[in-house]
Amino acid sequence: MSDRAIQIADLTVRYGRKVAVDHVSLNVMRGAVYALVGRNGAGKSSLVRCLLGQQKPGDGKVTLFGEDVWSRRPELMQRVGVVTEDADAPPEMSVAAIARFCARLYRTWDQQSVEERLRMFGVPLNSRFGSLSKGQKKQVSLALALANTPELLVLDDPTLGLDVVARKSLFEEVIGDLADRGTTVFITTHDLIGVETFADRVGMIENGKLVLDEEVDALKSRFRRIRFATHPVALDTTVMRPTVMRAWGGGAEAIVSNYDDIAFERMRSTSNIGAAEVQAMSLEEIFIAIAGGNNGRNA
Repeated sequence: MSDRAIQIADLTVRYGRKVAVDHVSLNVMRGAVYALVGRNGAGKSSLVRCLLGQQKPGDGKVTLFGEDVWSRRPELMQRVGVVTEDADAPPEMSVAAIARFCARLYRTWDQQSVEERLRMFGVPLNSRFGSLSKGQKKQVSLALALANTPELLVLDDPTLGLDVVARKSLFEEVIGDLADRGTTVFITTHDLIGVETFADRVGMIENGKLVLDEEVDALKSRFRRIRFATHPVALDTTVMRPTVMRAWGGGAEAIVSNYDDIAFERMRSTSNIGAAEVQAMSLEEIFIAIAGGNNGRNA
């Protein structure tokens, strides 16, 4: 049995001359929570469609649990729960009728879990799907996605349309519980504050290319914001490699991607950089620094 829930090898997706996904390779181990982040249009949705066997890639291969998803999709989807970016179902159907329909598609189905989660979300079973808010529709999709006790849960921007309380419930109660039970979670999201507390690994896609793929703790340990009281500041780039260098107040601000306490103190003691304040960075701040770095002066 493969220890990898997801293996994406050299994946490329093209739409005419446009390359939406450009030779992306990544692995997600069983039981891990992997967050894929990127701007709108970066290629996340195209990658997810290939991941679910909905789209055949131009090049490369996607396997789930060691099996090719394109040729084995019907069997593999029995082991996968999916929440898409835009929750969709016939608007006149009740939530209960939608659940009964979905139950016929899976060999295993836990109707009790559907009803319990919908009660937790405050969504009545007799509600017409078309009368629900966007957030409630996403909550229905999530309850249905978990009803077959999936080995892999794929969430495509799941917090879109959810209020603060619903986002908290999703991240802390649902995904945290799944991770604790060994369910693999693959999530694309803009809500980096939410995923930072439970994601094991993060990938960043930009213009179709995977520009970062790293353990969250390791990523956060090597990024720092350094604010200097004077400007200009000449950093020894053989010691500290600035991702962004820009003016800040009367001084300068550098965001470095290879921070090390000992190396920085050695550099400070041997160079004329003056007073400096070193700050840790959140996952969201790191994403902005990398994806929006061109707004400043890249070093």
